Amino acid sequence: MAIISTAGLARTFQTKRGPVEAVRGIDLTVKAGEILGFLGPNGAGKTTTLRMLTTLLAPTGGAATVAGCDLVRDPAGVREKCGYVAQSGGVDPNISVREELVTQGRLYRLSKAEAAARTEELAAELGLRELLDRKCAALSGGQRRRLDIAMALTHRPAVLFLDEPTTGLDPAGRADLWDLVRGLRDRHGTTVFLTTHYLDEADALADRLVIVDHGTVVAEGTPAALKERYAGSAGASLQDTFLAITGRGPAPVDATPVAV
Repeated sequence: MAIISTAGLARTFQTKRGPVEAVRGIDLTVKAGEILGFLGPNGAGKTTTLRMLTTLLAPTGGAATVAGCDLVRDPAGVREKCGYVAQSGGVDPNISVREELVTQGRLYRLSKAEAAARTEELAAELGLRELLDRKCAALSGGQRRRLDIAMALTHRPAVLFLDEPTTGLDPAGRADLWDLVRGLRDRHGTTVFLTTHYLDEADALADRLVIVDHGTVVAEGTPAALKERYAGSAGASLQDTFLAITGRGPAPVDATPVAV
Protein backbone atom coordinates (compact mmCIF):
# COMPACT_ATOMS: atom_id res chain seq x y z
CA MET A 1 0.00 0.00 0.00
CA ALA A 2 1.42 3.39 -1.02
CA ILE A 3 1.39 6.05 1.67
CA ILE A 4 3.22 8.65 -0.45
CA SER A 5 2.68 8.91 -4.19
CA THR A 6 3.84 11.60 -6.59
CA ALA A 7 3.43 12.04 -10.34
CA GLY A 8 5.38 14.72 -12.16
CA LEU A 9 5.78 16.76 -8.95
CA ALA A 10 7.56 19.95 -9.96
CA ARG A 11 8.60 23.35 -8.65
CA THR A 12 9.83 26.28 -10.72
CA PHE A 13 11.10 29.44 -9.04
CA GLN A 14 10.84 32.79 -10.77
CA THR A 15 14.03 34.84 -10.43
CA LYS A 16 15.32 38.06 -11.93
CA ARG A 17 17.35 35.96 -14.35
CA GLY A 18 14.35 33.92 -15.38
CA PRO A 19 12.68 30.68 -14.25
CA VAL A 20 14.70 28.07 -12.34
CA GLU A 21 13.41 24.48 -12.43
CA ALA A 22 14.43 23.21 -8.99
CA VAL A 23 12.31 20.06 -9.35
CA ARG A 24 11.51 19.00 -12.91
CA GLY A 25 9.11 16.13 -12.28
CA ILE A 26 9.44 13.65 -9.43
CA ASP A 27 7.67 10.30 -9.74
CA LEU A 28 7.91 8.11 -6.65
CA THR A 29 5.94 5.75 -4.46
CA VAL A 30 6.63 5.05 -0.79
CA LYS A 31 5.07 2.03 0.89
CA ALA A 32 3.50 2.17 4.33
CA GLY A 33 6.00 1.19 7.02
CA GLU A 34 8.99 1.75 4.75
CA ILE A 35 12.16 3.69 5.56
CA LEU A 36 12.96 5.52 2.35
CA GLY A 37 16.34 7.17 1.81
CA PHE A 38 16.00 10.20 -0.48
CA LEU A 39 19.47 11.03 -1.78
CA GLY A 40 21.08 13.39 -4.25
CA PRO A 41 23.93 15.86 -4.73
CA ASN A 42 23.62 19.43 -3.51
CA GLY A 43 21.15 21.29 -5.71
CA ALA A 44 19.48 18.09 -6.90
CA GLY A 45 16.05 19.10 -5.59
CA LYS A 46 15.88 17.08 -2.36
CA THR A 47 14.97 19.87 0.02
CA THR A 48 12.51 21.44 -2.41
CA THR A 49 10.77 18.08 -2.81
CA LEU A 50 10.69 17.58 0.95
CA ARG A 51 9.24 21.04 1.50
CA MET A 52 6.52 20.38 -1.06
CA LEU A 53 5.57 17.03 0.49
CA THR A 54 5.26 18.66 3.92
CA THR A 55 3.12 21.55 2.51
CA LEU A 56 5.77 24.19 3.26
CA LEU A 57 6.08 24.98 -0.44
CA ALA A 58 3.38 24.79 -3.08
CA PRO A 59 4.18 22.75 -6.21
CA THR A 60 3.94 24.42 -9.60
CA GLY A 61 3.21 21.16 -11.40
CA GLY A 62 2.27 17.54 -10.95
CA ALA A 63 0.34 15.85 -8.18
CA ALA A 64 0.97 14.06 -4.90
CA THR A 65 -0.83 12.39 -2.02
CA VAL A 66 0.47 11.83 1.51
CA ALA A 67 -1.40 9.35 3.72
CA GLY A 68 -4.40 9.59 1.41
CA CYS A 69 -4.55 13.40 1.42
CA ASP A 70 -4.05 15.42 -1.74
CA LEU A 71 -1.10 17.78 -1.41
CA VAL A 72 -2.84 20.71 -3.11
CA ARG A 73 -6.51 20.19 -2.27
CA ASP A 74 -6.05 19.07 1.33
CA PRO A 75 -2.82 20.49 2.79
CA ALA A 76 -4.35 20.55 6.29
CA GLY A 77 -5.01 16.82 6.01
CA VAL A 78 -1.39 16.22 4.99
CA ARG A 79 -0.16 18.17 8.01
CA GLU A 80 -2.39 16.11 10.30
CA LYS A 81 -0.88 12.88 8.98
CA CYS A 82 2.82 13.78 8.89
CA GLY A 83 5.58 14.92 11.23
CA TYR A 84 8.56 16.95 10.07
CA VAL A 85 12.01 17.39 11.62
CA ALA A 86 13.97 20.15 9.89
CA GLN A 87 17.75 20.30 9.71
CA SER A 88 17.96 23.15 12.20
CA GLY A 89 15.35 21.84 14.65
CA GLY A 90 12.91 24.13 16.41
CA VAL A 91 13.15 23.93 20.19
CA ASP A 92 13.03 26.93 22.50
CA PRO A 93 16.29 26.97 24.49
CA ASN A 94 14.75 28.93 27.35
CA ILE A 95 12.12 26.41 28.47
CA SER A 96 12.25 22.87 29.79
CA VAL A 97 11.83 19.71 27.75
CA ARG A 98 8.55 19.10 29.53
CA GLU A 99 7.23 22.58 28.70
CA GLU A 100 8.25 22.17 25.06
CA LEU A 101 6.47 18.85 24.68
CA VAL A 102 3.34 19.92 26.53
CA THR A 103 3.16 23.11 24.44
CA GLN A 104 3.47 21.04 21.28
CA GLY A 105 0.62 18.85 22.45
CA ARG A 106 -1.57 21.85 23.14
CA LEU A 107 -0.82 23.19 19.64
CA TYR A 108 -2.23 19.92 18.34
CA ARG A 109 -5.39 20.64 20.38
CA LEU A 110 -4.80 18.09 23.08
CA SER A 111 -6.26 18.94 26.46
CA LYS A 112 -3.83 19.76 29.29
CA ALA A 113 -4.20 16.28 30.69
CA GLU A 114 -3.78 14.65 27.27
CA ALA A 115 -0.71 16.78 26.50
CA ALA A 116 0.86 15.87 29.83
CA ALA A 117 0.16 12.16 29.29
CA ARG A 118 1.53 12.24 25.74
CA THR A 119 4.66 14.00 27.04
CA GLU A 120 5.28 11.13 29.46
CA GLU A 121 4.74 8.54 26.69
CA LEU A 122 7.17 10.25 24.32
CA ALA A 123 9.76 10.82 27.04
CA ALA A 124 9.70 7.13 27.95
CA GLU A 125 9.96 5.93 24.36
CA LEU A 126 12.65 8.37 23.23
CA GLY A 127 14.86 8.29 26.30
CA LEU A 128 13.95 11.77 27.55
CA ARG A 129 12.35 10.93 30.91
CA GLU A 130 15.35 12.02 33.00
CA LEU A 131 15.63 15.24 30.96
CA LEU A 132 12.05 16.46 31.26
CA ASP A 133 12.86 19.24 33.71
CA ARG A 134 16.13 20.28 32.05
CA LYS A 135 16.27 23.46 30.00
CA CYS A 136 16.49 22.74 26.26
CA ALA A 137 19.62 24.90 26.08
CA ALA A 138 21.41 22.37 28.29
CA LEU A 139 20.75 19.38 26.02
CA SER A 140 23.47 17.69 24.01
CA GLY A 141 23.15 17.53 20.23
CA GLY A 142 21.82 13.98 20.33
CA GLN A 143 19.34 14.78 23.10
CA ARG A 144 18.09 17.79 21.19
CA ARG A 145 17.49 15.71 18.07
CA ARG A 146 15.53 13.22 20.14
CA LEU A 147 13.41 16.09 21.40
CA ASP A 148 12.91 17.36 17.84
CA ILE A 149 11.65 13.91 16.85
CA ALA A 150 9.44 13.65 19.94
CA MET A 151 7.80 16.95 19.01
CA ALA A 152 7.17 15.68 15.49
CA LEU A 153 5.53 12.53 16.90
CA THR A 154 3.15 14.33 19.26
CA HIS A 155 0.09 13.69 17.06
CA ARG A 156 1.10 10.11 16.14
CA PRO A 157 1.73 10.79 12.45
CA ALA A 158 1.65 8.04 9.86
CA VAL A 159 4.66 9.56 8.06
CA LEU A 160 7.78 11.10 9.59
CA PHE A 161 9.97 13.33 7.41
CA LEU A 162 13.57 13.64 8.63
CA ASP A 163 15.83 16.20 6.94
CA GLU A 164 19.50 15.47 7.68
CA PRO A 165 18.66 14.27 11.22
CA THR A 166 22.19 13.33 12.36
CA THR A 167 24.19 16.28 11.04
CA GLY A 168 26.64 17.35 13.72
CA LEU A 169 26.15 14.31 15.95
CA ASP A 170 29.01 12.16 17.19
CA PRO A 171 29.15 8.46 16.22
CA ALA A 172 27.36 7.34 19.40
CA GLY A 173 24.61 9.91 18.88
CA ARG A 174 24.16 8.80 15.28
CA ALA A 175 23.93 5.13 16.28
CA ASP A 176 21.33 5.95 18.95
CA LEU A 177 19.24 7.87 16.44
CA TRP A 178 19.45 5.02 13.93
CA ASP A 179 18.06 2.65 16.58
CA LEU A 180 15.28 5.14 17.32
CA VAL A 181 14.26 5.38 13.67
CA ARG A 182 14.23 1.60 13.26
CA GLY A 183 12.14 1.32 16.41
CA LEU A 184 9.53 3.74 15.10
CA ARG A 185 9.14 1.60 11.99
CA ASP A 186 9.21 -1.74 13.81
CA ARG A 187 6.98 -0.88 16.80
CA HIS A 188 4.52 1.56 15.27
CA GLY A 189 4.69 0.98 11.53
CA THR A 190 5.73 4.59 11.00
CA THR A 191 6.81 5.42 7.46
CA VAL A 192 10.09 7.36 7.49
CA PHE A 193 11.17 9.63 4.63
CA LEU A 194 14.85 10.37 5.23
CA THR A 195 17.22 12.77 3.52
CA THR A 196 20.89 12.51 4.38
CA HIS A 197 24.33 13.22 2.97
CA TYR A 198 25.79 10.37 5.02
CA LEU A 199 25.76 7.43 2.65
CA ASP A 200 26.63 4.95 5.40
CA GLU A 201 23.52 6.16 7.19
CA ALA A 202 21.34 5.59 4.14
CA ASP A 203 22.91 2.17 3.66
CA ALA A 204 22.30 1.17 7.27
CA LEU A 205 18.76 2.53 7.64
CA ALA A 206 16.92 2.59 4.35
CA ASP A 207 14.79 -0.26 3.07
CA ARG A 208 14.89 1.43 -0.32
CA LEU A 209 16.68 4.39 -1.91
CA VAL A 210 15.53 7.02 -4.36
CA ILE A 211 18.32 9.07 -5.91
CA VAL A 212 17.54 12.39 -7.57
CA ASP A 213 19.69 14.65 -9.72
CA HIS A 214 18.83 17.78 -11.68
CA GLY A 215 15.30 17.67 -10.28
CA THR A 216 14.33 14.16 -11.43
CA VAL A 217 14.63 10.59 -10.15
CA VAL A 218 17.67 8.94 -11.72
CA ALA A 219 17.72 5.63 -9.81
CA GLU A 220 15.76 3.74 -7.19
CA GLY A 221 15.88 0.35 -5.50
CA THR A 222 17.24 -1.41 -2.45
CA PRO A 223 20.82 -0.54 -1.49
CA ALA A 224 21.97 -4.01 -2.52
CA ALA A 225 20.20 -3.87 -5.89
CA LEU A 226 21.63 -0.44 -6.71
CA LYS A 227 25.15 -1.55 -5.78
CA GLU A 228 24.81 -4.61 -7.98
CA ARG A 229 23.49 -2.66 -10.93
CA TYR A 230 25.73 0.41 -10.85
CA ALA A 231 28.89 -0.71 -9.04
CA GLY A 232 28.98 -4.33 -10.14
CA SER A 233 28.61 -5.99 -6.75
CA ALA A 234 26.18 -6.05 -3.85
CA GLY A 235 29.27 -5.72 -1.64
CA ALA A 236 30.38 -2.43 -3.21
CA SER A 237 30.23 0.78 -1.21
CA LEU A 238 27.18 2.99 -1.51
CA GLN A 239 29.52 5.92 -2.12
CA ASP A 240 30.93 4.31 -5.27
CA THR A 241 27.39 3.45 -6.34
CA PHE A 242 26.15 6.99 -5.72
CA LEU A 243 29.02 8.52 -7.72
CA ALA A 244 28.44 6.08 -10.57
CA ILE A 245 24.78 7.09 -10.71
CA THR A 246 25.24 10.85 -10.43
CA GLY A 247 28.62 11.17 -12.15
CA ARG A 248 29.74 13.59 -9.44
CA GLY A 249 32.45 13.49 -6.88
CA PRO A 250 35.41 15.40 -5.46
CA ALA A 251 38.72 15.42 -7.27
CA PRO A 252 41.22 12.84 -5.93
CA VAL A 253 43.25 14.17 -3.02
CA ASP A 254 46.50 13.73 -4.97
CA ALA A 255 45.18 15.43 -8.11
CA THR A 256 47.71 17.85 -9.58
CA PRO A 257 46.47 20.92 -11.43
CA VAL A 258 47.30 20.83 -15.11
CA ALA A 259 48.63 24.01 -16.73
CA VAL A 260 46.76 25.09 -19.84
